[in-house]
Amino acid sequence: MEPLTHLDIIKRKVIDLNQLQHALYRWRFLSKRIVFTNGCFDILHLGHIDYLSKASDLGDILIVGVNSDASTSRLKGPHRPINNEEQRSILLAALHFIDAVIVFDDPTPLELIKMVRPDVLVKGSDYNLSNIVGADVVQSYNGQVKTIDFLPGYSTTLIEEKIISGKK
Repeated sequence: MEPLTHLDIIKRKVIDLNQLQHALYRWRFLSKRIVFTNGCFDILHLGHIDYLSKASDLGDILIVGVNSDASTSRLKGPHRPINNEEQRSILLAALHFIDAVIVFDDPTPLELIKMVRPDVLVKGSDYNLSNIVGADVVQSYNGQVKTIDFLPGYSTTLIEEKIISGKK
């Protein structure tokens, strides 16, 4: 049997619902504090790294829900995503502080949040508590909902605009 490559290990962090359920049982048994966040993460940039690393610091396990290609197009427009869901998921899984990545196709991650039952639900500070999907669910079992400030000057939209305009 050949040893696992680093890429094999990274790809194993991109999981489906069944694998997520088994991982959740294991993490809960080990009393791990589970953090959940989600997004499109179309072009991974320093703002994403800052946000995700800070989210990871809020617990022991970080699960990232990634909008599917269809879901990203519905949210961002027909010109997006730039990178497909497999590429986006593997890039995220390569980050050592992310424990699991799962793609979802629903308009919101609500069903995924209900399944995960995170101890901490995280979104960017551009959201108010009242418009964070799943906040009410997480608070119903005394989980926490946290927002994280974005690193100024970093966004996929800004990168896209720079590429289109040819500016540095």
